Amino acid sequence: MLLRDRLRARLAEMGDAPDHQRLVADVLGIRNAPPELARRLVAQALVVEAREDEWRRIGDRLCEAAPDAPGVYVLRDEHGQAIYVGKAVKLRRRLRAHFARRRWVALKAAMARVVDAEWQIVGSELEALVREAALIHELQPIVNVQTGPPALETREIPRALVRDVIVIVPSVEEDAVELVAARADGALMMQRTSRSGADLTVPTTRLMRFFQSPLRRSLRHGNRGEFPVDVAPIVFSWLAGRGADATRLDPHDSPTRRHLAVRLAALVGDEQLFVERVDQRRSWFHSRE
Repeated sequence: MLLRDRLRARLAEMGDAPDHQRLVADVLGIRNAPPELARRLVAQALVVEAREDEWRRIGDRLCEAAPDAPGVYVLRDEHGQAIYVGKAVKLRRRLRAHFARRRWVALKAAMARVVDAEWQIVGSELEALVREAALIHELQPIVNVQTGPPALETREIPRALVRDVIVIVPSVEEDAVELVAARADGALMMQRTSRSGADLTVPTTRLMRFFQSPLRRSLRHGNRGEFPVDVAPIVFSWLAGRGADATRLDPHDSPTRRHLAVRLAALVGDEQLFVERVDQRRSWFHSRE
């Protein structure tokens, strides 16, 4: 019997003067609740339980619309407030897990208020991690536990990896890559570029400006990158673990924008990119497992 039905049956037995403290103890398993709190708990349980059918219809609608692709997503209530931010290898499958029938029994009250979802498809695990962290910081969803900016102090990252770096990862566009530029001070930016030999003037100019000296960074607008919070620690942590074989380069090995453009063109055009790590040292190139 559903919790709602059990409560209704007991309320009918008690007549016009129900004992809410006894109800929450016997049905909800909450003992010694004050009278007013017990009354609210019973009322809330009836409302939440009555919403189950609607919650499942909402879940079916959102799952049907979601793509079967990797991405980040935001669950919202009827007022547009962010309830939860997450990431998934397959968005549709992840949403189906959120709205699975077995989840309702232990569902948090806030998650029961979800009526809508939005998502963004990404091209790689690293992009998903970065965008998820940025969204959590921006939206402060009420169900997510960790809503503060990522910190180096809470991550086991080798000191050698905490340095300015450009990581090359897949893009949502088939013939493109994402250049993930992370600075040792925490700032991060992402730049999409074509793999087909397109002009690299714009991306390399942005990258060179982004990696300028700390003094000049502070004098230029926008040099914190595209993210409002420092998420570069996520990149360093990823490189220390699952991203150990990702292709990357040191931006300070290139003295000029032209030199950086040549190096990037060689990397993004390499057939082994995303198959095995392509490691570039100044003007020498080699691959390693």
